[in-house]
Amino acid sequence: MADRQRRTREHFDLDRRAFMKLTAAAGTIAAASPALPAIVGRDRVHAAPTDDFEWEEATIADLQRAMDRGRTTARALAADYIERIESIDSGGFRLNSIMEVNPDALGIARQLDDERANGRVRGPLHGIPVVLKDNIDTADEMETTAGSLALLGARPTRDAFVARKLREAGAVILGKTNLSEWANFRSTHSSSGWSARAGQCLNPYVLDHNPCGSSSGSGAAVAANLAAGALGTETDGSIVCPSSANSVVGIKPTLGLTSRAGVIPLAHSQDVVGPMARTVADAATLLGALTGVDRRDKATRKSEGRARSDYTKFLREDGLRGARIGVWREGGFGTSEETDAIIEDAIDALRDAGARIIDPANIPNAGELGDPEFTVLLYEFKTDIRKYLRTRPGLSVQSLRDLIDFNEANAGVEMTWFEQEIFLLAQDTGSLSDSVYLKALRTARRLSRSQGIDKIMRERNLDAIVAPTGSPPWPTDLISGDHFTLGSSTPAAVAGYPNISVPAGYSSGLPVGMSFIGRAWNEPRLIELAYAFEQTTQVRKPPRFRRTVATRDYRER
Repeated sequence: MADRQRRTREHFDLDRRAFMKLTAAAGTIAAASPALPAIVGRDRVHAAPTDDFEWEEATIADLQRAMDRGRTTARALAADYIERIESIDSGGFRLNSIMEVNPDALGIARQLDDERANGRVRGPLHGIPVVLKDNIDTADEMETTAGSLALLGARPTRDAFVARKLREAGAVILGKTNLSEWANFRSTHSSSGWSARAGQCLNPYVLDHNPCGSSSGSGAAVAANLAAGALGTETDGSIVCPSSANSVVGIKPTLGLTSRAGVIPLAHSQDVVGPMARTVADAATLLGALTGVDRRDKATRKSEGRARSDYTKFLREDGLRGARIGVWREGGFGTSEETDAIIEDAIDALRDAGARIIDPANIPNAGELGDPEFTVLLYEFKTDIRKYLRTRPGLSVQSLRDLIDFNEANAGVEMTWFEQEIFLLAQDTGSLSDSVYLKALRTARRLSRSQGIDKIMRERNLDAIVAPTGSPPWPTDLISGDHFTLGSSTPAAVAGYPNISVPAGYSSGLPVGMSFIGRAWNEPRLIELAYAFEQTTQVRKPPRFRRTVATRDYRER
């Protein structure tokens, strides 16, 4: 999975190991910003963040209590977080996790304050500031671009289903987050967290290390306390890897639990939208607001009778007692000594909390998923992106071919560091009636489901499978691209099954997460287990914006 892609740009015959390398951390890749060396070398990067930020590490429940008791208002909260963004993200550290701030945020927050004053509180998200990945449509003054300059200037005419659900729940959409352009599905060698529109997103724990893509900005922003929570999207790894790399909680839900309507697609067989937050409780709160059957996304029909509007009822501190937890030894162990040591300690914590550890419990056929998965993604991207682009009036690009031509015409800004090998591969595919695609789809589903996760969980009677989510973040490399060493996201991603990453520890100050993987629609049990683990270990520490792993905490200077 860590093998670097050895093919030249002219030779696009990607093999399974190459694609597994791509998906190990983000589902795909993106490129690096030429501005990064200058950014991390400037003295102003070392300016301390606002030490007096009142809401650092505040949970959604904390913020709600503060508003209930009159200590603050939704408008004041939004203003505080916007000031924090200006100080840390676009100022001091140039974290570059926020693509743009919603110009309507303060007005929306004021309206929610009026509702509260009149006795109406919509729920736990009333007045809570959240941010959305820049591939989620919002019908407002903000752009939705997937990080590409090709989509600028023609805003969506309606909210994505998940954006609408957040608004209905009373959340204040504070802004859009940076991401790996096109959800990391353009090139085979790049640096995660880069987009042509916003440049390179940095990791708030160690600034010259990578935040992991493609929901990199969502992970970094939440970690840095720029919002109470965020939405990310995942095709393979793009929620759980940035959650691990930025020491936050990410829930990759069962495919169909959350709608993809109004979300710039990669592939409908694997795309999901999920929450990212600093605690399991906050992620569970966000998840409950997102669910519901959406006529624009037929996959959500399967969630009827299975989805919950409140997942916080599954937050049990004793949730690990009696649980049978399988350890996927082939899912990332043995490639990073630091990660191995952290996850072994985490397994001990599971055992100490009352879980029965089944070790090993390897997922069958996991190593055979790369080829069929990549074929499915190539075919579906070509078809799905065409359908999506035609929902955006005023766009000059209406197909993958148009995007390829746009990148070539604007190579100086879009292809400074990498090209578009994956786009070209996808363009060469046929329709979704092609026998090659249909065979790959059947194979991927069979190997990942009935002969994969379902098989081992049934045979070993497991409540969940655990594995390291990924290795510690690597140094951002503008020339050679990402340096993934491991990732465990693929089986759950291909199967469309849930996966929750929770902070597990740190190596030289760099975060490492552990994944809880389960069967379809088993979010309640996974949340129970993840919450109990979180409460037992209390691992998470806020970032200190170190320049490199060699520098001390800024508060020590």
